[in-house]
Amino acid sequence: MRKVAVVTGGVSGIGKAICQELIARHIFVIIADIQEHEGRILEAELNKDAVHAKFVPLNVTDYKNVASVIHDVFEEFHRIDYLFNNAGIAMYGEMGEMTIEDWKEIMAINLWGVIYGTQIGYPLMKKQGFGHIVNTSSAAGLGPSPFSTAYATTKHAVIGLTTSLHYEAEEFGIKVSTLCPTFVDTPIFDNAKAIHMDKSIITKQLKQQKMISPQRIAKMAIEGVHQNKPIICPMPMRKTLDVVFTIFPFLHKALMRMVCKVSRNARLT
Repeated sequence: MRKVAVVTGGVSGIGKAICQELIARHIFVIIADIQEHEGRILEAELNKDAVHAKFVPLNVTDYKNVASVIHDVFEEFHRIDYLFNNAGIAMYGEMGEMTIEDWKEIMAINLWGVIYGTQIGYPLMKKQGFGHIVNTSSAAGLGPSPFSTAYATTKHAVIGLTTSLHYEAEEFGIKVSTLCPTFVDTPIFDNAKAIHMDKSIITKQLKQQKMISPQRIAKMAIEGVHQNKPIICPMPMRKTLDVVFTIFPFLHKALMRMVCKVSRNARLT
Protein backbone atom coordinates (compact mmCIF):
# COMPACT_ATOMS: atom_id res chain seq x y z
CA MET A 1 0.00 0.00 0.00
CA ARG A 2 1.28 3.45 -0.94
CA LYS A 3 2.62 5.57 1.91
CA VAL A 4 0.94 8.89 2.73
CA ALA A 5 2.44 12.15 3.97
CA VAL A 6 0.84 15.38 5.21
CA VAL A 7 2.92 18.53 4.71
CA THR A 8 1.75 21.80 6.29
CA GLY A 9 3.02 24.96 4.64
CA GLY A 10 3.41 22.75 1.59
CA VAL A 11 2.75 25.33 -1.12
CA SER A 12 6.09 27.13 -1.18
CA GLY A 13 9.72 27.06 -0.07
CA ILE A 14 10.89 24.08 1.95
CA GLY A 15 7.38 22.65 2.19
CA LYS A 16 6.95 22.57 -1.58
CA ALA A 17 10.37 20.98 -2.06
CA ILE A 18 9.54 18.33 0.55
CA CYS A 19 6.31 17.54 -1.32
CA GLN A 20 8.24 17.14 -4.56
CA GLU A 21 10.90 14.97 -2.93
CA LEU A 22 8.30 12.72 -1.31
CA ILE A 23 6.48 12.27 -4.61
CA ALA A 24 9.79 11.36 -6.28
CA ARG A 25 9.98 8.57 -3.68
CA HIS A 26 6.47 7.36 -4.59
CA ILE A 27 4.76 8.74 -1.49
CA PHE A 28 1.30 10.28 -1.83
CA VAL A 29 1.29 13.83 -0.50
CA ILE A 30 -1.39 15.94 1.16
CA ILE A 31 -0.42 19.56 0.53
CA ALA A 32 -1.90 21.48 3.46
CA ASP A 33 -1.64 25.27 3.33
CA ILE A 34 -3.56 28.47 3.92
CA GLN A 35 -2.73 29.66 0.37
CA GLU A 36 -5.61 28.01 -1.47
CA HIS A 37 -5.13 29.53 -4.95
CA GLU A 38 -1.43 28.65 -5.05
CA GLY A 39 -2.22 25.24 -3.55
CA ARG A 40 -4.63 24.35 -6.35
CA ILE A 41 -2.02 25.37 -8.92
CA LEU A 42 0.64 23.21 -7.25
CA GLU A 43 -1.78 20.28 -7.00
CA ALA A 44 -2.40 20.44 -10.76
CA GLU A 45 1.32 20.74 -11.44
CA LEU A 46 2.22 17.72 -9.32
CA ASN A 47 -0.60 15.63 -10.80
CA LYS A 48 0.25 16.40 -14.42
CA ASP A 49 1.30 12.81 -15.26
CA ALA A 50 -0.55 10.87 -12.55
CA VAL A 51 -2.30 11.49 -9.23
CA HIS A 52 0.48 12.06 -6.69
CA ALA A 53 -0.95 14.76 -4.43
CA LYS A 54 -4.04 16.39 -3.02
CA PHE A 55 -4.38 19.96 -1.78
CA VAL A 56 -6.40 20.77 1.34
CA PRO A 57 -6.85 24.28 2.79
CA LEU A 58 -5.36 24.54 6.27
CA ASN A 59 -4.91 27.28 8.83
CA VAL A 60 -2.46 25.82 11.37
CA THR A 61 -3.56 28.34 14.01
CA ASP A 62 -7.04 26.80 14.05
CA TYR A 63 -7.03 23.63 16.18
CA LYS A 64 -10.36 22.39 14.81
CA ASN A 65 -9.16 22.90 11.23
CA VAL A 66 -5.94 20.99 11.91
CA ALA A 67 -7.87 18.17 13.61
CA SER A 68 -10.36 17.98 10.74
CA VAL A 69 -7.66 17.80 8.06
CA ILE A 70 -5.54 15.16 9.79
CA HIS A 71 -8.51 13.00 10.78
CA ASP A 72 -9.96 13.25 7.25
CA VAL A 73 -6.65 12.04 5.80
CA PHE A 74 -6.53 9.14 8.23
CA GLU A 75 -10.14 8.22 7.45
CA GLU A 76 -9.56 8.35 3.69
CA PHE A 77 -6.23 6.53 3.51
CA HIS A 78 -6.37 4.54 6.77
CA ARG A 79 -2.80 5.58 7.51
CA ILE A 80 -0.47 8.57 7.92
CA ASP A 81 3.14 7.59 7.42
CA TYR A 82 4.67 11.06 7.63
CA LEU A 83 3.44 14.28 9.20
CA PHE A 84 5.56 17.33 8.38
CA ASN A 85 4.56 20.23 10.64
CA ASN A 86 6.39 22.73 8.47
CA ALA A 87 4.30 25.92 8.30
CA GLY A 88 6.05 28.95 9.77
CA ILE A 89 6.81 32.66 9.51
CA ALA A 90 9.78 34.90 10.36
CA MET A 91 9.74 38.12 12.37
CA TYR A 92 12.44 40.74 12.98
CA GLY A 93 12.61 43.44 15.62
CA GLU A 94 13.88 44.42 19.05
CA MET A 95 11.92 42.75 21.80
CA GLY A 96 11.31 46.08 23.50
CA GLU A 97 9.42 47.29 20.42
CA MET A 98 7.31 44.16 19.95
CA THR A 99 3.72 43.97 21.14
CA ILE A 100 1.96 41.03 22.75
CA GLU A 101 -0.02 40.77 19.50
CA ASP A 102 3.25 40.26 17.60
CA TRP A 103 4.19 37.47 20.01
CA LYS A 104 0.78 35.85 19.71
CA GLU A 105 0.96 35.94 15.91
CA ILE A 106 4.29 34.13 15.62
CA MET A 107 3.60 31.74 18.50
CA ALA A 108 0.27 30.76 16.95
CA ILE A 109 1.88 29.68 13.69
CA ASN A 110 5.41 28.55 14.56
CA LEU A 111 4.73 26.86 17.88
CA TRP A 112 1.02 26.17 18.37
CA GLY A 113 0.74 25.04 14.74
CA VAL A 114 3.41 22.41 15.47
CA ILE A 115 1.81 21.47 18.81
CA TYR A 116 -1.62 21.08 17.20
CA GLY A 117 -0.30 18.88 14.39
CA THR A 118 1.76 16.74 16.75
CA GLN A 119 -0.98 16.44 19.38
CA ILE A 120 -3.52 15.33 16.78
CA GLY A 121 -1.29 13.14 14.62
CA TYR A 122 0.50 11.34 17.46
CA PRO A 123 -2.50 9.37 18.80
CA LEU A 124 -3.42 8.26 15.28
CA MET A 125 0.11 6.98 14.75
CA LYS A 126 -0.04 5.20 18.11
CA LYS A 127 -3.25 3.57 16.91
CA GLN A 128 -1.67 2.34 13.69
CA GLY A 129 1.63 1.47 15.37
CA PHE A 130 3.94 3.42 13.06
CA GLY A 131 4.61 6.84 11.59
CA HIS A 132 7.12 9.67 11.56
CA ILE A 133 6.46 13.23 12.75
CA VAL A 134 8.85 15.87 11.40
CA ASN A 135 8.66 19.35 12.94
CA THR A 136 10.43 22.22 11.21
CA SER A 137 12.55 24.33 13.54
CA SER A 138 15.61 26.30 12.45
CA ALA A 139 19.31 26.72 13.10
CA ALA A 140 18.02 29.71 15.11
CA GLY A 141 16.64 27.14 17.51
CA LEU A 142 20.13 25.84 18.23
CA GLY A 143 21.52 29.13 19.54
CA PRO A 144 20.78 32.83 20.06
CA SER A 145 19.34 34.97 17.29
CA PRO A 146 19.32 38.65 18.31
CA PHE A 147 16.66 40.82 16.68
CA SER A 148 14.75 37.62 15.89
CA THR A 149 14.03 36.86 19.54
CA ALA A 150 10.42 35.79 19.04
CA TYR A 151 11.33 33.63 16.06
CA ALA A 152 14.19 31.99 17.98
CA THR A 153 11.90 31.41 20.97
CA THR A 154 9.43 29.44 18.85
CA LYS A 155 12.20 27.44 17.18
CA HIS A 156 13.93 26.56 20.47
CA ALA A 157 10.56 25.36 21.77
CA VAL A 158 9.99 23.19 18.70
CA ILE A 159 13.37 21.52 19.24
CA GLY A 160 12.56 20.88 22.89
CA LEU A 161 9.18 19.39 22.03
CA THR A 162 10.51 17.22 19.23
CA THR A 163 13.69 15.86 20.78
CA SER A 164 11.80 14.97 23.96
CA LEU A 165 9.02 13.21 22.06
CA HIS A 166 11.63 11.42 19.93
CA TYR A 167 12.41 9.17 22.91
CA GLU A 168 8.95 9.14 24.43
CA ALA A 169 7.44 7.82 21.19
CA GLU A 170 9.91 4.99 20.59
CA GLU A 171 7.89 2.49 22.62
CA PHE A 172 4.96 2.90 20.24
CA GLY A 173 6.91 2.49 16.99
CA ILE A 174 6.71 6.18 16.20
CA LYS A 175 9.68 8.25 15.04
CA VAL A 176 10.02 11.98 15.64
CA SER A 177 12.55 14.40 14.12
CA THR A 178 13.12 18.12 13.92
CA LEU A 179 14.40 19.82 10.77
CA CYS A 180 16.74 22.76 11.44
CA PRO A 181 17.39 24.60 8.15
CA THR A 182 20.05 27.27 7.91
CA PHE A 183 19.96 29.91 5.16
CA VAL A 184 17.55 28.51 2.58
CA ASP A 185 16.52 30.42 -0.53
CA THR A 186 12.78 30.66 0.15
CA PRO A 187 10.15 33.44 0.34
CA ILE A 188 10.28 33.42 4.17
CA PHE A 189 12.74 36.35 4.22
CA ASP A 190 10.66 38.47 1.84
CA ASN A 191 7.44 37.64 3.69
CA ALA A 192 8.88 38.22 7.17
CA LYS A 193 7.34 40.83 9.44
CA ALA A 194 9.78 43.61 10.34
CA ILE A 195 8.94 45.71 13.42
CA HIS A 196 10.39 49.25 13.18
CA MET A 197 13.09 47.92 10.86
CA ASP A 198 13.93 48.29 7.18
CA LYS A 199 13.34 44.75 5.98
CA SER A 200 15.15 45.34 2.69
CA ILE A 201 18.44 45.92 4.57
CA ILE A 202 17.99 42.76 6.63
CA THR A 203 17.01 40.68 3.60
CA LYS A 204 19.99 41.97 1.63
CA GLN A 205 22.33 41.07 4.50
CA LEU A 206 20.81 37.59 4.88
CA LYS A 207 21.03 36.86 1.18
CA GLN A 208 24.75 37.58 1.24
CA GLN A 209 25.06 34.32 3.15
CA LYS A 210 25.62 31.10 1.25
CA MET A 211 22.08 29.98 0.52
CA ILE A 212 20.95 26.36 0.32
CA SER A 213 18.27 25.51 -2.24
CA PRO A 214 14.93 24.22 -0.95
CA GLN A 215 15.48 21.08 -3.02
CA ARG A 216 18.78 20.35 -1.28
CA ILE A 217 17.35 20.84 2.21
CA ALA A 218 14.37 18.63 1.27
CA LYS A 219 16.74 15.82 0.28
CA MET A 220 18.64 16.29 3.55
CA ALA A 221 15.33 16.19 5.40
CA ILE A 222 14.18 12.90 3.87
CA GLU A 223 17.60 11.30 4.31
CA GLY A 224 17.62 12.40 7.95
CA VAL A 225 14.11 11.02 8.40
CA HIS A 226 15.20 7.65 7.02
CA GLN A 227 18.08 7.66 9.52
CA ASN A 228 15.65 8.64 12.30
CA LYS A 229 17.80 11.57 13.40
CA PRO A 230 16.38 13.59 16.31
CA ILE A 231 17.85 16.78 14.79
CA ILE A 232 18.33 17.15 11.04
CA CYS A 233 20.64 20.07 10.24
CA PRO A 234 23.22 20.71 7.49
CA MET A 235 26.33 19.22 9.07
CA PRO A 236 28.77 22.09 8.44
CA MET A 237 26.43 24.49 10.27
CA ARG A 238 25.79 22.07 13.14
CA LYS A 239 29.51 21.46 13.60
CA THR A 240 30.27 25.17 13.34
CA LEU A 241 27.69 26.00 16.00
CA ASP A 242 29.03 23.31 18.33
CA VAL A 243 32.63 24.47 17.90
CA VAL A 244 31.85 28.18 18.27
CA PHE A 245 29.66 27.69 21.34
CA THR A 246 31.90 25.21 23.13
CA ILE A 247 35.47 25.88 22.14
CA PHE A 248 35.51 29.51 21.01
CA PRO A 249 32.87 31.33 23.09
CA PHE A 250 34.62 34.68 22.49
CA LEU A 251 34.00 34.27 18.75
CA HIS A 252 30.38 33.54 19.45
CA LYS A 253 30.02 36.71 21.53
CA ALA A 254 31.72 38.77 18.84
CA LEU A 255 29.40 37.33 16.19
CA MET A 256 26.27 38.05 18.22
CA ARG A 257 27.41 41.64 18.88
CA MET A 258 28.04 42.10 15.17
CA VAL A 259 24.52 40.85 14.42
CA CYS A 260 23.14 43.40 16.89
CA LYS A 261 25.15 46.21 15.29
CA VAL A 262 24.07 45.30 11.75
CA SER A 263 20.43 44.92 12.83
CA ARG A 264 20.37 48.28 14.61
CA ASN A 265 21.58 49.90 11.41
CA ALA A 266 18.37 48.61 9.82
CA ARG A 267 16.12 50.23 12.42
CA LEU A 268 13.68 52.82 11.20
CA THR A 269 13.97 56.21 12.87
